[in-house]
Amino acid sequence: MIDAPVRAMLVLGTRPEAIKLAPVVRAMTASALFEPLVVTTGQHREMLHQMLDLFQVCDRIELDVMRERQQLATLTARLVDGLGAVIREQQPDFVVVQGDTTTALSGALAAFYERVPVAHVEAGLRTGLADNPFPEEINRRLIGRMARWHFAPTSRAAGYLKAEGVPESTVFTTGNTVIDNLLWVLSRGEGRSQFSSGLRHVLLTLHRRENQGDTMRSMGSAVRRLADRGDVEILLPLHKSPAVREALLPELTGHPNIRVVEPLGYLDFAATLAACDLVLTDSGGIQEEAPALGKPTLVLRTTTERPEAVEVGAAKLVGTTPAAIVDAAAALLDDREAYTRMATAGNPFGDGHAADRIVAQLAADFGRTPADSLVVHIGG
Repeated sequence: MIDAPVRAMLVLGTRPEAIKLAPVVRAMTASALFEPLVVTTGQHREMLHQMLDLFQVCDRIELDVMRERQQLATLTARLVDGLGAVIREQQPDFVVVQGDTTTALSGALAAFYERVPVAHVEAGLRTGLADNPFPEEINRRLIGRMARWHFAPTSRAAGYLKAEGVPESTVFTTGNTVIDNLLWVLSRGEGRSQFSSGLRHVLLTLHRRENQGDTMRSMGSAVRRLADRGDVEILLPLHKSPAVREALLPELTGHPNIRVVEPLGYLDFAATLAACDLVLTDSGGIQEEAPALGKPTLVLRTTTERPEAVEVGAAKLVGTTPAAIVDAAAALLDDREAYTRMATAGNPFGDGHAADRIVAQLAADFGRTPADSLVVHIGG
């Protein structure tokens, strides 16, 4: 008798979740041991559809829960209700969530309420500050209390979980699936860099909730001062958030060395990242992707839940004040030795096989493969 495939429901709602769960979906589809079903919540609706098709994620259910500028409490309530209904209808054997979004928290909570086990991809990230990043730090801590499988990207993340009392037998160090997808996309060679000049290329991304408002406006002024050097082209794929646009567009529009473009498709974004000389970002995922390509990264935040890149020297946490941003960028642009040290510091986030490790561990725990065939440790 052939065992029926294990039903896996993967919940995602944002662009980063699509990027990081796509390798898991592909690995499950290729294994024939799993029946993956993707449920999208539409937190980043406009960015998701084309991306999921590109990543070969086809079988999916779409929820309609997003409303313009709705509060987090309202969004969470809609998500838990909608996802709970899907879980009851589809009867998955387990639910997979990724990271720390409101979608991830709601997916884990809905599964917990339905007594369905939860697998948490990218588990164990911590800043130690409950409100920074907000609400992500609390989201991931709460998911950690509900998950049955904790797939940590680094040994540091795994250590945080164990220190919090998570059973060691449920924590697995796999590397980060973002590296899997980045290498997969670049190997296809289909993207196109969006830089258009012979100047030095600076890629800028800003979107975090805790940076919005006056802080983001002042960061925009810092970027404008950096562009005044005259030797850099700064490219900003502008987030769809109205709050981000209201803060940045008045500061950045009209400068000859600043290009503000609509959000890039992932093929073009990956090619643009590969073509840049320097990254300025408040994104979590880019802190992982940029070191894999040898791109020095300045993190425009006061805390980071990914200190591994800072510790190896591939990234620097510079804060959000204009003077600190301009000084840190100028130091790298003007000091070749300092630039080279960061560019060659290495990548602590994995080797491109994280999804294989995740799927192998799940297969073992569902009795489909021997556990001693797994490789579940990545340095960092």
